[in-house]
Amino acid sequence: MSEVKQLPTRDQVKLEDTWDVTTIYASDAAWEEDFKELERLIAASAAFQGTLKNGAKDLFAAIQQLEKVYRKGEKLYVYSHLKNDEDKANATYQALNARAQNVWVKASEALAWFEPELLTLSDEEIQSYIEELDELKLYAHFLNQSIQKRAHVLPKEQEELLASAGEIFGGAGTIFSILDNADLKFPAVENTEGEKVQLSHGVYQQLLESNNREVRKTAFEKYYEVYEQFQNTMAQILSLNVKSHNVNARLHNFSSARQSALSANFIPEAVYDTLVKVVNEKLPLLHRYVALRKKLMGVDELHTYDLYTPIVKEVDVKVTYEEAKEKALKGLAPLGSDYLEKVKAIFDNRIIDVYENQGKRSGAYSSGAYDTAPYILMNWHDSLDQLYTLVHEMGHSMHSKLTRENQPFIYGDYSIFLAEIASTTNENILTEYLLETETDPKVRAYILNHYLDGFKGTVFRQTQFAEFEHFLHTQDAAGVPLTSEMLNEYYADLNARYYGEGLTRDPQIALEWSRIPHFYYNYYVFQYSTGFAAASAMSKKIIEGTQEDLNEYLAYLSAGSSDYPIEVMKKAGVDMTKDDYLLAAFDVFEARLNELEELIE
Repeated sequence: MSEVKQLPTRDQVKLEDTWDVTTIYASDAAWEEDFKELERLIAASAAFQGTLKNGAKDLFAAIQQLEKVYRKGEKLYVYSHLKNDEDKANATYQALNARAQNVWVKASEALAWFEPELLTLSDEEIQSYIEELDELKLYAHFLNQSIQKRAHVLPKEQEELLASAGEIFGGAGTIFSILDNADLKFPAVENTEGEKVQLSHGVYQQLLESNNREVRKTAFEKYYEVYEQFQNTMAQILSLNVKSHNVNARLHNFSSARQSALSANFIPEAVYDTLVKVVNEKLPLLHRYVALRKKLMGVDELHTYDLYTPIVKEVDVKVTYEEAKEKALKGLAPLGSDYLEKVKAIFDNRIIDVYENQGKRSGAYSSGAYDTAPYILMNWHDSLDQLYTLVHEMGHSMHSKLTRENQPFIYGDYSIFLAEIASTTNENILTEYLLETETDPKVRAYILNHYLDGFKGTVFRQTQFAEFEHFLHTQDAAGVPLTSEMLNEYYADLNARYYGEGLTRDPQIALEWSRIPHFYYNYYVFQYSTGFAAASAMSKKIIEGTQEDLNEYLAYLSAGSSDYPIEVMKKAGVDMTKDDYLLAAFDVFEARLNELEELIE
């Protein structure tokens, strides 16, 4: 019997391929010292309660205290979660991360009085404070956001109580993460080379791209066998998560969980509805692409496990990590020399954790705080898809870096609504670079295939997720139990509607909802779709436009939360309250689908 190929343990990974978190804290002991300092700051916060009515100087002092607490808390949390994500089975950092989350809850509880107390002041009183004290002028937008929330802020005792229950409300997501990343055990399967490999989230995604259909089929079936065993548990965990969203929304006087979630970034619900409407109108384009894939693959039945392998089989595009760094720098050149220098610094200073190891969190992300580097987690394997993922996460990290370099702490982060635009703009710019530099029709066809797959996986797929997520919340709000049977049936029908008759209804796909971590993020996924579409408009302006267009884009990257997200985008030249940007994105999809069909012919 052949030996099963295992992932390396964390200590077997080369140091240069790991991120360096000692730039945050030199040791766990240093983290402990800051943890104690944060506890002292939290305790001292009580002294500021009841002072806001005293005048502008007391309001300013209270805001400064808020900043100290949250700034320290962010840094502690980022270190603990990065260390925890290196190996989810490491009990030391599980505990450290749990303590960071716990102290964050305590901080939120200790400061929960601020906004209710602020709103005991009239709009006129708050404005007079701002006019009276120059130091408060910086905080005008911050204070105005609170004013906009008047109807949804509870009395301080109630806000404190809810803040103290923060870990309980977030418990479902924590349980899912541990179960999905540490406790679920997947079987060994054969890879494309005929080697026995341990199935994991990262290996599964890699095997679905294999040109060996039997490898894809086996990985797909074995992967979902595990989720099938736990579908009832997963349904209960997801149901608990949805209930927490609905309860929080009701308690804060929102009409729905969606309204509550979108109001955090001042996004009109019409943006969500317009997305779903336009995408559904454009589903015939997805059906056309699925039909093309089925035809080119020469199969009688197209299955879900056939959707991720390149359909241009003659081209085996493998990109090593070192090659990816070089291509990223060349591809992102339209963003200017200063941007590229900052990208190089991220590559050169161990800010990226590159390869998969046992227990490491799956997927990829960019993370950090105001006082840390913009870290990137990868689970690298040599492919064009990973090059795109790297450039995507680099977009997030550069967004963070430019924001923190140009904004004070109070505006030193950006809303989720804006986050996916920067990352996907990078992807679109990379696609333009690859199409400009590759003359081989087969390679061009491969790139077009990759773009269309990316569009499918972002705009179409994430909108499908958004529909499902909204269904979950509306059904729970109506008192309908979210059982695994009901979720399986609805999800299978939704998937069939999106992909059309060209895709065979595999029974396993009904379980896909059970493995998607983003369903725990509270109306997050729709922003992938809106972000991708807005990025299409942005990238076109950057590549075809003037220096002024580039400056507008860089200003967006530097704006942080200094203005409302919709307004930040309007200043950058994209009005996301209308459907124009969505329709323009679908025009690009259709044009590239046409080009692929022509190249194939």
